[in-house]
Amino acid sequence: MQEDNKVDAVHGQPGNTPMFQKRIPIYTRSVKGTFRNFKNLVLLLAFGVYFGLPWLPWGRNEAPGQAVLFDLVGRRFFIFDLVIYPQDLILLSLLLFIAAALLFFITGLVGRAFCGYFCFQTVWTDAFIFIESWIQGERPARIRLHKQPWNGEKILKYGLTHALWLLLSFWTAYSFIMYFGYAPELTARFIAGTLPFVAYFTVLILTASTYIAAGLAREQICIFICPYARFQGVMYEPETLAPYYDTLRGEGRAGRAAPHVGAKTREERHAQGVGDCVDCGMCVQVCPAGIDIRKGMQYQCISCGLCVDACNTIMDSVGFPRGLVRYDSEINIESEKPGKVHIDLLRVRTVGYGVAILVMMSALVYNLATRTEVQLSIQSVRQPLFVVLSDGTIRNRYQIHITNKTSGEQHYHIDARGLPEGALDLGGMNDVKVRSGKSVMVLASVNLNPAVADKIGEFEFVVTPNAKPGQAMTKKLHFHTH
Repeated sequence: MQEDNKVDAVHGQPGNTPMFQKRIPIYTRSVKGTFRNFKNLVLLLAFGVYFGLPWLPWGRNEAPGQAVLFDLVGRRFFIFDLVIYPQDLILLSLLLFIAAALLFFITGLVGRAFCGYFCFQTVWTDAFIFIESWIQGERPARIRLHKQPWNGEKILKYGLTHALWLLLSFWTAYSFIMYFGYAPELTARFIAGTLPFVAYFTVLILTASTYIAAGLAREQICIFICPYARFQGVMYEPETLAPYYDTLRGEGRAGRAAPHVGAKTREERHAQGVGDCVDCGMCVQVCPAGIDIRKGMQYQCISCGLCVDACNTIMDSVGFPRGLVRYDSEINIESEKPGKVHIDLLRVRTVGYGVAILVMMSALVYNLATRTEVQLSIQSVRQPLFVVLSDGTIRNRYQIHITNKTSGEQHYHIDARGLPEGALDLGGMNDVKVRSGKSVMVLASVNLNPAVADKIGEFEFVVTPNAKPGQAMTKKLHFHTH
């Protein structure tokens, strides 16, 4: 007999259906298998990276020696040897595009694998469930504890569980702010109480949100708050792999049934028209979303594959072939003679996503490879485009923006080529000093008499770093006369 994953149900009275239903707690059963092992590996890797990166030392000359550091005051993002400034907005745009396209690409191939294995909500919820199981016991013990009256045992186990949840939530929030400053120094200041109020407020809010999302709300976040569950259906195709229940094999002609005398072996069951499903309910009990995979594809499913592990374990125990519940495509699962499970890459949608990802990744690599230590932008002042002085001389004005993208202060010399001597007026700012990650704007004027202006047409600004004279930057500008 199936044992539902949800502890209790809340029903409205006849003629008085409630608008909202109280959350029904889900107590998942532990399971072993390929997908559970992969989820454990992802959890350990994710926690190791998230909690460890702020403490990973990294040698730098004029910045804190932290591998990943988001310096909001200096407006610099340090990611190992890569330094990103606000002027590198194109890098962020490319990364966001690649992430979105990769999500759509993976969903088209293997369904909601991101949700099942890599989403922060999934990873932290898994960790909270491990804590709950460790303190309160396996699923039957947790259900018993939930239903029993409040006593010393329940208070102790619930109190310890929530205390550890809060501790992990605090550690999560605290590690987050460590990315925005030098971790050892921030830790000392955090303990001493000398950090700005916003740091403590951020830790408080993130602690509360982590505790609520991973400890109390859990699957409700995925079902009611995350929009991905709602629009992921449009990215599914008949060839998309997802966890499916093989209805033809599991139900047979007479439906599913628990093993009993005369229907224990596979041959006996098939002779009676009974399917391979022994109706143990394990696939339901291990599901973190509390769904029954045997009812078909449901938007709540996060494609974690735990139901596959559970069913394979039961099939092994009764001596039936694995794969009653498996990752498969809709086309294959509905076939009377299913073929071998495979990923179908050669589809219009997946090929399109793949090409887009490759193009954007190439653009990202090219952008990173061709980054310079200085960003130079020179624009003509267009209001007005030119001015005719009282002696007939024509004046054009230009705004020169120099951004220093190195880790130290730099000096730059500004000059021009293709202009008569004395035509360029920089207001005494021929040499400028720019701090690391900062920008300087210089207003330049070029004055030419009409005869010379007609002959010149274009000229070049030259900006030379004093520390690296061989890396001078040039930019052609037009001299406007009409």
